[in-house]
Amino acid sequence: MEQRKFTNKKIIMTTIEILNLKCGGCANTIKKGLLSIQGISEVTVDLENSLITINSNEMPVLNEAKNKLAAMGYPEAGTSNNIMYKAKSMVSCAMGKMAKEG
Repeated sequence: MEQRKFTNKKIIMTTIEILNLKCGGCANTIKKGLLSIQGISEVTVDLENSLITINSNEMPVLNEAKNKLAAMGYPEAGTSNNIMYKAKSMVSCAMGKMAKEG
């Protein structure tokens, strides 16, 4: 996990490697879910490397973001990737695809 703090702009940029990231539908769901967290101003998804970059103005949002990702089926790399996470990620992926098309 990479963390950089820009003191002039008071923005904290954090990169998290996640599991179960498959497509643009997943990325859409992840962006929408993480942007709903107060303090997160921008979310970038790197599909090829399964990386999520979060820009925030508050450090405490990192744990909340990781919990939200896991709840959507995208746990942080290095944690257990059980069947429940895999099932949740499939649902999140489908919802993201429908939202993107609609």
